[in-house]
Amino acid sequence: MQILLAIAVLVLSYLIGSIPMGLIAVKLSTGQDVRTVQSGRTGGTNAMRAAGFGIGLITSLADIAKGIAGVWLTRTLAPGNIWLEVLAPACVVLGHNYSIYLVRKDENNHLVISGGAGGAPSVGGAVGYWWPSFFILVPVGALILFGIGYASVATLSLPIIAAIIFAIRAAMGLSPWHYLIYCLLAEILILWSLRPNLKRLIDGTERLVGWRARRAKNKTQTNDTSLG
Repeated sequence: MQILLAIAVLVLSYLIGSIPMGLIAVKLSTGQDVRTVQSGRTGGTNAMRAAGFGIGLITSLADIAKGIAGVWLTRTLAPGNIWLEVLAPACVVLGHNYSIYLVRKDENNHLVISGGAGGAPSVGGAVGYWWPSFFILVPVGALILFGIGYASVATLSLPIIAAIIFAIRAAMGLSPWHYLIYCLLAEILILWSLRPNLKRLIDGTERLVGWRARRAKNKTQTNDTSLG
């Protein structure tokens, strides 16, 4: 019975994570399919590219809520099961990155599955463990995103920052060490999802966001004007 309950919690967590908040938000606001915009992902950054800052923010908060839901689900249905509490929000991240609702055939008639990169739901898992982490992870993540200008770098940094938070809390006896395993799993899932972005970072062709993107655009326009 306990095994069946654990499987049910993990499957439900995956299905919650699979809900494509960015796709829904962009579709309702602009009628666009966010999967046709730039990276094609359904997370907050690409939703922002497709429909503006407000929709990107709404998407990110909704995706954070999915991660929280994974922890809440475990604590409600299987209280005290620390390993399930580690795995459930990781399944949310997995569902977010590879949504069962977004399976389709490509131009070569191959099945493909899409989703986001996992940053926001990974934050949600950490917030579910300890809610004040929201006020560390979100501002620092936003600072990295708009300061450095690479969404991939900001996304990759979030589980690392969460790991630092929970390592400190564990050392102080305030949280179990098990939460660090969740941070590791989330980082692995994000790294796997961001393989194309890592290649572009190495090549120097990664997409910019924020003020660096605007500055690059303005510089291009200035150069085009001078050439004309």
